[in-house]
Order: sequence, then C-alpha cells, then structure tokens
Amino acid sequence: MQRIVQPGHAEQTINKSRFIAVAESCATEREVGLCLRRLASAHQSAHHLAYAFRIKTEQGIVQRFHDAGEPSGTAGKPILQFIEGRDLINVCVGVIRYYGGINLGTGGLARAYGGTGKMALDSAKISPFLEMQLIRLNLDYKDLDYFTREVAKLDGEIKDKVFGERVSVIASVPAESALSMIKRFE
Repeated sequence: MQRIVQPGHAEQTINKSRFIAVAESCATEREVGLCLRRLASAHQSAHHLAYAFRIKTEQGIVQRFHDAGEPSGTAGKPILQFIEGRDLINVCVGVIRYYGGINLGTGGLARAYGGTGKMALDSAKISPFLEMQLIRLNLDYKDLDYFTREVAKLDGEIKDKVFGERVSVIASVPAESALSMIKRFE
C-alpha cells in the first residue's frame, strides 16, 4: 500500500468544461469531509463536486465515491479506480466541474473525471504506507530534542506536548518502531 505525503493538484478544460482536481491525504472520514468542504467553499459556483476516498480503519478499508449528480458511475467511480489501481490508502480525490455547455456523454465524463483525478495523483508525492501508532511518554526536558529528532527520522509526528515537571508527549510513529521507542525513552 502507498500513501500521499504531499497533496496533488490538476486542472484541464475539455469541451469548454473546466475540471479541477485535488488529491490529499485523509486518515479519517472526518478529514475527508473537511477536505471536501474546503474544496467546495473555494469553488462555490462550480456545478459538480465528484469525489472518491479510501481509508484504513480498525474495521478494515473503507472506500466510497460520489457522482455529484452526474450519470451513475461516470464521475466518482473512475476516480476510485485510479486510487485502487495505485493501491493508495488514506487518500481523498475531489474533482470540481464547471459546466461549459457541451454534454460530454457518459464515456467522455468518465474519461474527464478519471483523467483529471489521475493527473492530481500524478502530481502528488507518494510513498509507502506505514501503519502508525500513538505513543505517550513522560520525558525529561533534556531528552525532548533528541526524542523529537528520532521521531522525525521515522517520519513520525509529535501530536501534543504538555510541559510540567516533565514533558508529557504524544507522538505518532510507525507501529513497528513504537515498542522500541517506548523502551528507549522510558
């Protein structure tokens, strides 16, 4: 499996209709909703916002698509097929359409939505998917910088820090490294 580490963007005009696509990393359905709301608010006069997403949850992989009023299977499904074809996980691709007055037909719509979504995925930076795990530690102040550098080396992320007598840290690290990080910094 792979994931997006840097968002992608694409735009093209087909028979006077303007298509704009965004591919972003989204780990939850809530993040997907936020991503789509940002896209919709940036393009309030657009006629359609079709999308597809695929995320990994504790219950398994959840994937959905929406055709946004276009004929069934002509907008969201072609986008989802490119996501599945690249074995991407925790990703959302939204494609905006400004209608140009010329009907594209079902095949034309599928090629336009899928093609624009593919262009956005092509422009995104992709890397292998790592299962992440949250760890909580109480560190001495002197260990905080070293811990932060070690988390960054693993492509992890410091989620929260609370300063008191010691520093209480919540970090997201690859699951395979979580136990060794806990042991090293306990």
